[in-house]
Amino acid sequence: MQETEFSATGVRIERWARSLTRAGQVVVKDGRLALLTSYGREIDSAPVRTVSAGRPWFAGSGAAVARLNGTRYRLTMGQRGRRPDGTGPTRRFLETLRSAGGRMT
Repeated sequence: MQETEFSATGVRIERWARSLTRAGQVVVKDGRLALLTSYGREIDSAPVRTVSAGRPWFAGSGAAVARLNGTRYRLTMGQRGRRPDGTGPTRRFLETLRSAGGRMT
């Protein structure tokens, strides 16, 4: 079985009241979700099965909310990663988590 993978760069990562990075990276690899700064330093990571994620009702289509290790993060993924078929990075991120066994909120 092929391991599900996802990677997005240029992601704004916020811990609700505080912006942690404006050009971070979100990586799903080998069954783990990792949030990284623009320099590659790990902000947080967790096994995909323990992560819950979804779209917030108060944000645009480029935003997602993920809970890792009890901490909520708001992830804003730009439109640069949009594919020719019209799917944006946020939608692909949520689909990747769902197929890897993450919980959707």
